[in-house]
Amino acid sequence: MRRMLKQGLPEGAVTSGRGFCLVFALLFNAFTWFYMTLVLIGNLPASLGLVSTFRSIFYIATIGSSIAGALLAEKVGRVHLIYFWMILGVFSSSFLTYAPNMAAGYHSLVFLMLGISFGLGMPSSLAYLADHTVIENRGRVSSLIFLAVNLSAVPLAILLMTLGFAGGATMLALWRVVGFGVFLMLRPSPPRPEKKVTKPVSFTILLQDRRFVLYLVPWLMFNLIDILEKSVLEGYSNTFPGPEFSQIVARAEPVIASFSILIGGLLADRVGRKRVVIYGFVSLGVAYAIIGMAPTFLIAWYLYLVIDGLAAGILWIIFILILWGDLSHNGCREKYYAIGNLPFFASSIFPLFILPMTELVPPTAAFSLASFFLFLAVLPLMYAPETLPESKVELRRLKGYAEEAKKLTEKHRNVALKQGSG
Repeated sequence: MRRMLKQGLPEGAVTSGRGFCLVFALLFNAFTWFYMTLVLIGNLPASLGLVSTFRSIFYIATIGSSIAGALLAEKVGRVHLIYFWMILGVFSSSFLTYAPNMAAGYHSLVFLMLGISFGLGMPSSLAYLADHTVIENRGRVSSLIFLAVNLSAVPLAILLMTLGFAGGATMLALWRVVGFGVFLMLRPSPPRPEKKVTKPVSFTILLQDRRFVLYLVPWLMFNLIDILEKSVLEGYSNTFPGPEFSQIVARAEPVIASFSILIGGLLADRVGRKRVVIYGFVSLGVAYAIIGMAPTFLIAWYLYLVIDGLAAGILWIIFILILWGDLSHNGCREKYYAIGNLPFFASSIFPLFILPMTELVPPTAAFSLASFFLFLAVLPLMYAPETLPESKVELRRLKGYAEEAKKLTEKHRNVALKQGSG
């Protein structure tokens, strides 16, 4: 583990590990705060319709503020924006403490502030990750961070339920205080200057980047299909395989996703991002096809559960943390991350528009259509460039061969010594 962390750190931070600790503390605190906020929104003593509305307000504010944050980072500086963003998170979390006793208008304002408190600095935080990791080790560093976030989700949710709503809101504010204190104590530095100075990139130029669009379109299709099929699956599972299966999914899928997050990050550094993403899309398409052809076989549902968890973990780690950092450079990373992660956050708003349409499509047909569109999503990826340089892949492969040869030589030497002494 220690060796893996050292290899994942940029030059100048390998000895102390400060670069990794900074990035880990920043992103771990932010993503777990995001997850705890969603748990508290779900536990709000209100009707399902109101909770759904508040959740949509939170996501809309997240999307809008992330775009605004990508623009502000150029003007005020990334580190200054992150400081302001974390302090804002402390105050907005504190306001949540009074939410159960206030009117719906107050709730809407609080969740608007919470969305801004997450989205405003998220592109800068992810850009900080990209600037403080080298491309050939970005996958393993990202997987370690995301794995820690995923494994902590269930214990944090249990803790929030134990504390109650007011106690959970207080914990949310304290959690942000701790993150701010650790980040301040580690003394963040500005991004390292690049040898080649490039012009600033606008959102218009970004959307004209062929490499970016060829990855963005499949990512958008995946999020649309994923939320659509989960909506269909939620209604269909009441008849077969039954509500017990939904409980199994809720417990098993995070564990499977945690495993695939680690594997996906390591594979992304070894064989490349593009190949791993294609594997994820194809395997998920096969899983939906199996359900579409054999919806009454329980084994098909369990196979879908395993493949869906593996594919989701792989696609999350590559698209949320790794890929947009590969495609961008210092000075424009925030914009790449803001637009690149927009489908992930927007997918939580889609159910408001998609759910009425799911009743018009039979469940088995919906699964078959999902399989078809997932295979279509692979087509842009066939023309997308690999973001991990081929030289890095070959160098890692040669190092692997050298290590194997070294082990084999040592083994033969030990055998020869034993035979000679005998």
